[in-house]
Amino acid sequence: MIVFPAIDLKGGQVVRLAEGDMARATVYGDNPAAQAMLFAEAGSQFLHVVDLDGSFAGRAENHEAVEAIIEAFPGHVQLGGGIRTREAVEGWFDLGVSRVVMGSAALKDPEFVKDMAREFPGGIVVAVDARDGMVATEGWSDVSDVEVVDLARRFEDAGVASLLFTDIGRDGLLQGVNIDATVELARRVDIPVIASGGVKGLDDIHILALHAHEGIEGVITGRALYEGRLDLAAAIAMARRG
Repeated sequence: MIVFPAIDLKGGQVVRLAEGDMARATVYGDNPAAQAMLFAEAGSQFLHVVDLDGSFAGRAENHEAVEAIIEAFPGHVQLGGGIRTREAVEGWFDLGVSRVVMGSAALKDPEFVKDMAREFPGGIVVAVDARDGMVATEGWSDVSDVEVVDLARRFEDAGVASLLFTDIGRDGLLQGVNIDATVELARRVDIPVIASGGVKGLDDIHILALHAHEGIEGVITGRALYEGRLDLAAAIAMARRG
């Protein structure tokens, strides 16, 4: 199982939100590239980056910061946030991103996302963000009438690399991952699932790793790392053992 340390960008700064609320952002640094290097030094070969401003604007808003991260980080960068056009997808791959995460586009234009998945095998991750079991879009500001499993199943056999499942109600709150909902999704689809939202410590990593054989590919963690509740090196070691 892969541990993805997260760098969320707002106004060029490293932040974490509470429940996806831009008004509830905590700033953890103003040098995203330096933060990426710290994660690399702790042993991470994977990084999850989100352009939060881009999620709302529908286009890249932290382009310079993301480029700096890509240049500084020696491993694989997974990027999301406002990537909704072919030009944007191609542009980020050209700059060295390993995976592109698409959320709003997956709900509003699934055929486009499927086309991208076929064109870039193993490069497209579909974000399935949930609030009370329903899919949220536009930087989590809008909640649809589509159930999480229904959206996920639209992309089976489409060639997407993974599903990134986030329980918005837990994101950034250090209340623990919604293990039940995450594992249930993994059991009901044929696409690997990445867990996100609420990681509070090593126990979350351990429990998710026990379900790796059921389709849990990885877990994203942010606030727990920034606040010293989770040691990244220990998390990576546990995930590998699991």
